[in-house]
Amino acid sequence: MKTARILFFALAAVAVAGCATVNSRIAQHRNWFDSWPPAVQQKVRARQVDLGFTPVQVAMALGEPDREYVRLTAQGESEVWAYRSHVPVVGLGLGVGAAGGSSAYGAGLGVATGGDRSDDKLRVIFTDGQVTAIERRAAK
Repeated sequence: MKTARILFFALAAVAVAGCATVNSRIAQHRNWFDSWPPAVQQKVRARQVDLGFTPVQVAMALGEPDREYVRLTAQGESEVWAYRSHVPVVGLGLGVGAAGGSSAYGAGLGVATGGDRSDDKLRVIFTDGQVTAIERRAAK
C-alpha cells in the first residue's frame, strides 16, 4: 500500500510540474497581456475564453491545445483547438493462478491520462484569427 501511495504522489508531481499555469503564461507575455482590455484580462485570469479572442489570448488562458485540426464547411475553413479532460483513469487488476501444486498471485495498478476525441472537454474554433465558436461538452 505504501508503494502505491508513493507511486501516486510521484506521478501527480510529474503531471503538475509539466503544466504551465495561467499566471506563468501571463508573466512570460506581460506586454501583450497589459495591452488587452480589462474584460479580456479578467477572462484570461479566470481561464475562460470568449468569442473574438485571438489565438494568443486563448493560449494564454488555456495553454496549448491537445489537438489542432482544420474544419471545412460551406462557409469556409476554420482552425479547431481541442482541449481534453486530463482526469487520470485508474485501473486495478488481480490475478491468481495454479499449476501442478504451485500457485501464483499477482496484482497490477495502472494510471492513464490518454483517450480519444470523445474526451474533448472544450473545442475552440477560429476563423480568420478570431474565436468564432466555442464547443463545450454537455454536463451529464
